[in-house]
Amino acid sequence: MIRIKVPATSANIGPGFDCMGLAVSLYSSVDFEKSEQKLVIQGCPEEFQNEQNLVYQAFIKCCNYLGQDVPNVKITIENNIPVARGLGSSAFCIVAGLEGANQWFKAGLSKEVLLDLATEMEGHPDNVSPAIYGKLGVSFIDEDKNVQTVHFDVDQKLQFVTLIPDYEVSTDKARAILPTQMSYREAIYQVGHAVALSKAMELGDLKLISASIIDKMHEPYRSQLIPDYDTAKKICESANGTMYISGSGSTMMAIVANEEDAKQIVTETQKDFPNWNVYHLNVDTQGAISEVI
Repeated sequence: MIRIKVPATSANIGPGFDCMGLAVSLYSSVDFEKSEQKLVIQGCPEEFQNEQNLVYQAFIKCCNYLGQDVPNVKITIENNIPVARGLGSSAFCIVAGLEGANQWFKAGLSKEVLLDLATEMEGHPDNVSPAIYGKLGVSFIDEDKNVQTVHFDVDQKLQFVTLIPDYEVSTDKARAILPTQMSYREAIYQVGHAVALSKAMELGDLKLISASIIDKMHEPYRSQLIPDYDTAKKICESANGTMYISGSGSTMMAIVANEEDAKQIVTETQKDFPNWNVYHLNVDTQGAISEVI
């Protein structure tokens, strides 16, 4: 049996809209094993236990890339990444499926190839890149339609807390609410803040993180779709932290400089929002890993 473990990912991170993503220590896994039937899928809702399952679609894509027949397979999913909450649930499925086929055929595909295949499926690399590589990733698709990605180490003293509401934010609504134009001044603001944020995360400079993470491209609009955004932000700031919307939401991510402040955010959020899932996390540095059991 082959097991693929993939970290959750948090994209955008304030000004890094659609290009910046972070791997965090919340994991889901998929087991692949031989089956007498064409396809058996377990561990997910019945409506996804079919050939349209995203893990299986990614598995097929990699088989086709390798020129291999798709084998009969049993897929068992253990998913701890909430769906439609801005934590890379689709990236998990895609990366797990691709790497599952890669390991099945012992093909030895590089991470660069896996990233290209994953981006073709996902449409953008900001979540799939950290899911594959770990760390903080900044990615773009160049003029030749090749995926380019660079990765930054994140200072180990930084702590992260996911605040996951018990409601979704529709991706379509999150896209529709954004303005269609921005000025040169706003573009310069975004570029400067995103570049500074990358270095601030590497240095672990929370003061610089708090200054550079303030976004003008999407958060002022998407925050309107999260009814508890302001309250959550106050909880994070009262614990000496800063907060951003993870992906398109509804999850919000807090960044603090020590474990004590992280625990305060967990306690206060659980008190005010008992139905939310709140996790104290670190940065994942490995990305997707595989093992044969």
